[in-house]
Amino acid sequence: MEVMEAKKTRIYSFGDKTADGNRTMKNLLGGKGANLAEMSAIGIPVPPGFTISTEVCTEYNELGDAAVKDLLKEDLKQAVAKVEKIMGASFGNDKDPLLLSVRSGARVSMPGMMDTVLNLGLNDVSVVGLAQKTGNERFAWDSYRRFIQMYGSVVMGLKPESKEDMDPFEEVIDHLKDKRNISLDTDFTIQDLKDLVYDFKDIIHKRTGLDFPTNPWEQLWGSIVAVFNSWNGNRALYYRKMHGYPADWGTAVNVQAMVFGNMGDNSGTGVCFTRDAGTGENQFNGEYLINAQGEDVVAGVRTPQQITKVGSKRWAELARVDEKARVEFYPSLEELMPEMYAELNAYQQQLEDHYRDMQDMEFTIQAGKMWILQTRNGKRTGAAMVKIAMDLLKEGMISEEEAMLLIEPYKLDELLHPVFDPKAIKKANIIAQGLPASPGAATGQIVFFADEADKFRNTILVRVETSPEDLEGMNKARGILTARGGMTSHAAVVARGIGKCCVSGAGALKINYKERKFEVDGKEFHEGEWLSINGTTGNIIEGKVATKDPELSGEFGELMTLSDKFSKMVVRTNADTPKEAAIARSFGAEGIGLTRTEHMFFESDRIRAMREMILARHEKGRRKALRMLLPMQREDFEGIFEAMDGLPVTIRLLDPPLHEFVPHQLATQKELAEEMHISLTAVKTKVHELEEFNPMLGHRGCRLGNTYPEITEMQTRAIIEAALNVKERGIKVFPEIMIPLVGTLEEYEAQEEVIRSTAKEIFEERGDTVEFMVGTMIEVPRAAIIADKIAEKADFFSFGTNDLTQMTYGYSRDDAAKFMPIYLKKGILHADPFQVVDREGVGALVKMGTEKGRSAKPNLKVGVCGEHGGDPSSVEFFCGIGLNYVSCSPFRVPIARISAAQANIKFGC
Repeated sequence: MEVMEAKKTRIYSFGDKTADGNRTMKNLLGGKGANLAEMSAIGIPVPPGFTISTEVCTEYNELGDAAVKDLLKEDLKQAVAKVEKIMGASFGNDKDPLLLSVRSGARVSMPGMMDTVLNLGLNDVSVVGLAQKTGNERFAWDSYRRFIQMYGSVVMGLKPESKEDMDPFEEVIDHLKDKRNISLDTDFTIQDLKDLVYDFKDIIHKRTGLDFPTNPWEQLWGSIVAVFNSWNGNRALYYRKMHGYPADWGTAVNVQAMVFGNMGDNSGTGVCFTRDAGTGENQFNGEYLINAQGEDVVAGVRTPQQITKVGSKRWAELARVDEKARVEFYPSLEELMPEMYAELNAYQQQLEDHYRDMQDMEFTIQAGKMWILQTRNGKRTGAAMVKIAMDLLKEGMISEEEAMLLIEPYKLDELLHPVFDPKAIKKANIIAQGLPASPGAATGQIVFFADEADKFRNTILVRVETSPEDLEGMNKARGILTARGGMTSHAAVVARGIGKCCVSGAGALKINYKERKFEVDGKEFHEGEWLSINGTTGNIIEGKVATKDPELSGEFGELMTLSDKFSKMVVRTNADTPKEAAIARSFGAEGIGLTRTEHMFFESDRIRAMREMILARHEKGRRKALRMLLPMQREDFEGIFEAMDGLPVTIRLLDPPLHEFVPHQLATQKELAEEMHISLTAVKTKVHELEEFNPMLGHRGCRLGNTYPEITEMQTRAIIEAALNVKERGIKVFPEIMIPLVGTLEEYEAQEEVIRSTAKEIFEERGDTVEFMVGTMIEVPRAAIIADKIAEKADFFSFGTNDLTQMTYGYSRDDAAKFMPIYLKKGILHADPFQVVDREGVGALVKMGTEKGRSAKPNLKVGVCGEHGGDPSSVEFFCGIGLNYVSCSPFRVPIARISAAQANIKFGC
């Protein structure tokens, strides 16, 4: 008997305190759909609806529109029927229409990156029926014009023709406002709204050649397809690339019954946070608008009001509004609708307790009834992230392990960079005040368009309001300033998510895009002029303002101490100077994993001696020049050893090819010839001799040391003598000498012999010794393959994953930018292998090299000193294969420490 295959579930319904899914199903239902199902199941008043799974998005991308439409046809009808039953209205009914919203929902929060359509299901007939049913003609026509505007933009593709042009729909709205001498959408009459409907339809027909669809089912499918398509839209692609989200995740589609915040003065909508997303303070906060729909709040169409009385008073101080005016014109929801506020306050506490994390919620009040439209773990600044995690731990809401896992390692970077110097701020000229949307300090030159955010080295992006299309420019800019919008506007939410300083709602700014300027109190500020913004206070400051290093909070220190409790893998730093070493140690580095000696040779007083060594015709001349370099190198190492008192220091011998040290410009070659008292021809000849077809594979690393062993001798002498000198001063020193670019055992042995014989000679000269290690940098694939042979001689391995990636892929780091963006966009690569370790190829070599090395020497110390040492995903991998340490740049040390702790918590490594 043939077994019937079970029908695949593609649509999951929720509503009326029941749900087909739950919050554990984010990969299938997306974050929004999973949370809607969860909220419905625990009794939160959620408008009923259904979620089309992320798997359908994948099917759509593979099979196309028609095939997926056929697959969903019957399931879609059944899902809509369930919503109709709960709401007591019919989709497509002319007299009692059920209206729907269609929203995206990826498995991770991507605010504003994909598309939304509201009020779906209206046409010229049903709008009349809606008006009669509700007894509110204004509400019906307002909903209809909103629907046409959103559908026209999102589904039918009507956009501004150029960046200087306005949105075509907004242009019509502004024209009508000017004609009627009004400023707000709520001032439109019913006839105004009817006129807008017909004007919008006319624009759509003229621009697209198509009529606005009147069939609700056609509208619904068009909106579903638009959400699927938006997964691969430019802004979503950029957001995914920025956060490393794979293209094959896809997005779910959430369809819900509409509830209306624009039904009059007893209705409204808002966004709220269970804790402060900027500071982490345990204070319920948010913004709302009366007689509005949700998009109005985040789009900055009107300046929203605060939810709580406390927040409202704080906002009034920043906006310089006196208490009387605040209460009259900007009352909090707590003051205006105390019963609705109390209900909302109870739900926010219930949801935070349930999810055990700060929540970002959207709500609508429809004629005195509260609806919760969504909840998600809220985006937060780095400072807020740390405070919230440690506060929830102290409150007993979460465990130590859970507190560690609430940390996004990369966001710690926000805490480690400059803020405005208080002394400089006292002298600053504050020209305007906005809302402190995302903390921090930013100074830069003014730009007005997101695609020009990199026009100057440091820029402040100034916009009336931002949109999701601006994401790339927002990420490139040093700071973001908007004239419209509140603390929950698109600019504010995105800025906090990417760690950018942002000031929003600066209404005093009169921005003129065409002339590339803005005006404040009669004074003009043009593109390219310097401006400073303070995302912590909302101050907008004329000109440049000096910055200073931040002071880390007590919670940050507590978090770092907690990370050490769970981390088994040590974190070291890459540092070439005592200053870098000291900074890294202050951040908790437990040694240096890479000191690049070549960086010490580029300073003006040293490069001459280095060039003299290179230009020498014989060994005697090279040794003479090296004797000049010896005291300089020794001094450098002493400073680093002092900074790392008691901790190991790995020093890589000279690595780059010699051509990097010689001048290639004619004028500089002439200067060098004069200094060296040799002919210009001799200089040019030597420069030509040093040129290589592929310097990455040429005369460098241990090949250089084996060709000119006197270089290795000098560097060894500088290291060992420096170690003995600081030892005499009572400083504990543990030098580790690393031989670069080894590919054969014989290469290693030849260099090791030079190092150990030189050290022995110094010990005899000084009558003293110091313990030291000799190891190698595994960065050639062959070295990983013969690691067992090398390990019989070497004291340690350090994987140089930068070069190992280059040689494994055959990609040049210097040239990869020409094709890497295309490879990532096409999915040929899922991540840049120079940023995230390639586990299948490069990672396999690291794993094999480690295993083979320890098969010969079980206690072999193994680490990583490439840039991957500071990448959370890569750290997780290195921890899993049993490495002793990772090494990264000083400011990434806290990131690596947290990543190592999280890896141990997740995988026990």
